[in-house]
Amino acid sequence: MQRVAVISDIHANPFALAAVVDDIDRVGVDEVLVGGDLVGRGPLGSAVVDHVRELGWHSVRGNHEDYTLDFRRQDVPDDWLTELVWAASRWMAAELDDEHAEYLDALPFTMTAECAPSLRLFHGSPRSYREGIGEWTQAETLREHWESIEEPLLVCAHTHRPMVREVGDGLIVNVGSVGLPFNGDWRAQYAIFTLKPTGWEVEFRQVEYDRQAFLDAYETSGFLDGGDVSAYLLQKEVEHARPFLVPFLKWTEMTEHPALMDSLEHFLDVYGPEMSMREFHALLSE
Repeated sequence: MQRVAVISDIHANPFALAAVVDDIDRVGVDEVLVGGDLVGRGPLGSAVVDHVRELGWHSVRGNHEDYTLDFRRQDVPDDWLTELVWAASRWMAAELDDEHAEYLDALPFTMTAECAPSLRLFHGSPRSYREGIGEWTQAETLREHWESIEEPLLVCAHTHRPMVREVGDGLIVNVGSVGLPFNGDWRAQYAIFTLKPTGWEVEFRQVEYDRQAFLDAYETSGFLDGGDVSAYLLQKEVEHARPFLVPFLKWTEMTEHPALMDSLEHFLDVYGPEMSMREFHALLSE
């Protein structure tokens, strides 16, 4: 009987990672895999990369790995290098050194568990690390994803929301996020997979961590000052376990408000932490 822990979307939150490491050590597994997005959306990416490397855990590549690397290379639109709304991305890219960047650049798109090769891990989907698989994904799309691999268990992340769906005689499982959940539960979230004679079983785990220390790090690291409006919104995401940055960007685009700190009060008047993305999209379309 093999047990594999899969963690993902740590997003520069070493406090959540440390709590999950302790939990994994306590319950015991044969192998740990990381689903990408070690960095991005937070101020302490280098600490997370260092810890994962020290543990010797293997990771796939997430979209935020490439996103951060693109900013380091300045391989982004010219206005992203100057506009304040992208200041947080520039700050996070600069927080990493060349050794961190080389490690992230070498991460693969997919992998299987060494102790149980019937588990196949992607960050997003078999098609793209930017494609999320969630409760909203149509059954036909799920089947296309599952049929595109040979393994009976497809594990993914990216959406920051845990999920399990049966497809054919196998499973597609989203393990959620360690550092930045978006399901309203701020605890660090991951999954343990157990391979039994009858097939795979999944256990979702939620682990409390020192969230206040991470919230404080947004200020003590200089991220709030250097990252401007985006850093503030990312801190709100940690506080409420809900997305804030993407809704803000969509709101500014549709209302023609500037994506600046001056627009925050107007945005927060219409968008609350309890509002679902479906409700928010409906509001924008009115």
